[in-house]
Amino acid sequence: MAVELKKGQKVNLQKKGASLGEVLINLNWSQPKKKGLFFNRTQAIDLDLGCLFELEGGYKGCVQALGNAFGSLQQPPFIALDGDDRSGANAAGENLRINGDQIALIKRVLVYTFIYEGVANWQQADGVVTVKCPGSEDVIVRMDEYGSKLGMCAIALLENQNNETFSVQKVVQFFQSHPDMDRAFGWGLNWKPGRK
Repeated sequence: MAVELKKGQKVNLQKKGASLGEVLINLNWSQPKKKGLFFNRTQAIDLDLGCLFELEGGYKGCVQALGNAFGSLQQPPFIALDGDDRSGANAAGENLRINGDQIALIKRVLVYTFIYEGVANWQQADGVVTVKCPGSEDVIVRMDEYGSKLGMCAIALLENQNNETFSVQKVVQFFQSHPDMDRAFGWGLNWKPGRK
């Protein structure tokens, strides 16, 4: 069973047992189909999954492959990125994991993706984020607004609810850059160019 969110819609994850458990956030996307003999591999789209986080006490940062900021499940920020799928060919996509046992220390998480390589063609990428949590229905957020030529998309906002669970809200809002997205959501980080 799964619930698919509409833009602006919010649901709460259900916890199973005493703690929320591990929250898995998966991004999957499609690649352009080959066309004729002269298909150019540079047409491939490299989407990167990441998040901004704010912990209780005001500590803020990001988890993403760019800059090798892969995070940690066992120490702050209690959020980790599994790896970097540069092609979209990995059936498992890219995964962020949140340590739900530490929910009292996590205030909010903004899940985003950006096109590291390739043309900003969101319709062709057809990205889907699935939020999985033990005891809860899967929450599906489709990146289904295709008109933007901007290379970055804030997908979903997770917010702490009474230190027991997270609400998940569909955002799907496009930006030119990390700093633009940061300003829109009031994170206040200092950004500099990075590479992977």
